Amino acid sequence: MLSRLNPPFRAEHIGSLLRPKALLDQRDRFVRGEIDREALAAAEDAAIKQALALQERVGLKLATDGEFRRRSYHSFFYRQLGDLSIDMIGGEQAKGGTETGMTGERGSQPIALINSRVQWKRPINVPDFSFVAANTTLTPKITIPGPCALHFRGGDAAVLASAYKDLDQFWDDLVEAFGRELDALAEAGCRYVQIDETAFAKFGDPEVQAALKSRGDDWSALIDKYVAVTNGVLKDAPPGMRIGIHLCRGNRGGQWHAEGSYDDVAEQLFNALNIQFYFLEYDTPRAGTFAPLRLVPAHKTVVLGIVSTKTPQMESKDALKKRIEEAARVLDLDQLAISPQCGFASIDTGNPITPEAQEQKLRLVVELAREIWGEA
Repeated sequence: MLSRLNPPFRAEHIGSLLRPKALLDQRDRFVRGEIDREALAAAEDAAIKQALALQERVGLKLATDGEFRRRSYHSFFYRQLGDLSIDMIGGEQAKGGTETGMTGERGSQPIALINSRVQWKRPINVPDFSFVAANTTLTPKITIPGPCALHFRGGDAAVLASAYKDLDQFWDDLVEAFGRELDALAEAGCRYVQIDETAFAKFGDPEVQAALKSRGDDWSALIDKYVAVTNGVLKDAPPGMRIGIHLCRGNRGGQWHAEGSYDDVAEQLFNALNIQFYFLEYDTPRAGTFAPLRLVPAHKTVVLGIVSTKTPQMESKDALKKRIEEAARVLDLDQLAISPQCGFASIDTGNPITPEAQEQKLRLVVELAREIWGEA
């Protein structure tokens, strides 16, 4: 079995980590005007260094900054590209799971507002990469939202409401913006990027399909469009940059947004999408079976998200091994890796899980990888 010197590693995690209470307190003080941005940045720096130490301590080969400088995994990025809001719920910016329902239930699907053209003006994640690279020997991983998330949450109506008269111009602007960000990251030395594109996993949900139809979208045609747009971003990606795509069905304060298997999207996802590897949510029966993995080509890798970040309950190592064995009956074991199904804090208020449980789950992923593949 080949050793993995390049991403994805056998033991992975998706990106976000629980924000320390001290950091959240400082952010609240900043919002109230009690401290300046320099003081907030110092608090973020200190918290990120602790997060890097955590990732080193549990034995991972990669490191993220935990997304500690962001309120959510996607809102920060899109705000840098214009007057764009991607996570409106009920007319307000979405907050936590307690705002929209009970933990473990289906939450409200966020809605996008597009009030300006999409335009890349400056590097967005380069400072984040540089800080991680300067403070750890692990491989820095940068996470960015997918280029189709904005349209998925607003549709043609949101695009054409005020900012655009032509849909093709919107897509061209997105492809250019994401391409320029990847180029900037590469120039800074970044070699590992994860695209978080949740739309693909949600297409298998009949409720989502019905919602898309009600707004005038043919969900099956949208899959092809989103594949083409993502391929447009990847076509001119910097050589040597390892790029994977993360799919999930929602991860907001312990809630989820969709359910359904990968069957409806598997052919396009695994064969038409020109991505190198996939991070697939598989922590609950809502994700369906491993059967769609039979369509994954031999040169691609799948990271199985079989450890849950939505609950503090620890998974059984033996049960997880059986799940990996089950997946390996469909896809060669050498094409597999493992991770939690999503981040621990897609929004800054985090999932209903303790820091201690977070560390235990990351350790569990590393231990499993070492026992199955001989390395993390």
